[in-house]
Amino acid sequence: MTKKQVPSSIKDEALVEKRRKQMVKGAVTLFTEKGFHKTTTREIAKASGFSIGTLYEYIRKKEDVLFLVCDSIYERVKERMESSIDQNETSVDNLVCAIRSYFSLMDDMQDEVVVMYQEVKSLSKDAQDYVLRKERDMVAMLEKVIINSLPVQLPEGDTALVANNIFVQGQMWGFRRWMLQRTFTLESYTDRQIHLLLQGLNVQEKNLS
Repeated sequence: MTKKQVPSSIKDEALVEKRRKQMVKGAVTLFTEKGFHKTTTREIAKASGFSIGTLYEYIRKKEDVLFLVCDSIYERVKERMESSIDQNETSVDNLVCAIRSYFSLMDDMQDEVVVMYQEVKSLSKDAQDYVLRKERDMVAMLEKVIINSLPVQLPEGDTALVANNIFVQGQMWGFRRWMLQRTFTLESYTDRQIHLLLQGLNVQEKNLS
């Protein structure tokens, strides 16, 4: 399943993109407050600024909205990572920059990320596989940065584990914000995670803030 496989009776692709962005924005607010299952398509339509009839011109069923929410989240993460990460740069500074940018994005998208992980189980198997593939692609981007940035070569399994740790630590800022934000700002949280990462990898830490 892909975004283009969510059927729409509207042929104007620019209009479809505009309306679906409205749906995603409205749906995230509702899913955060009520959850996916307790939210109705009528409520999604209202939050999106159009009628229930108009809503069904752009989707088939409520699950399509959840899929579009998940797809939108990963597209934004991918775009931010691609714009901020030089996968061919060979310096520790580049890895640090990548982590800072990713954590900042997770801060911007706290509600969306929490909704996605709470509700992804409600997607069809094909849709779940699609979402997981996108996540694997983004972890692979981090793996490449790690390989190019570190002065030492890690075992293949360790590289994958470090990349996954970074990925989850960024998301944790949203999942555990109710506790973490009592102690840390985003900047201090990021600084500590970077410090612990470089310390664990036995990499010399410079003035990288």
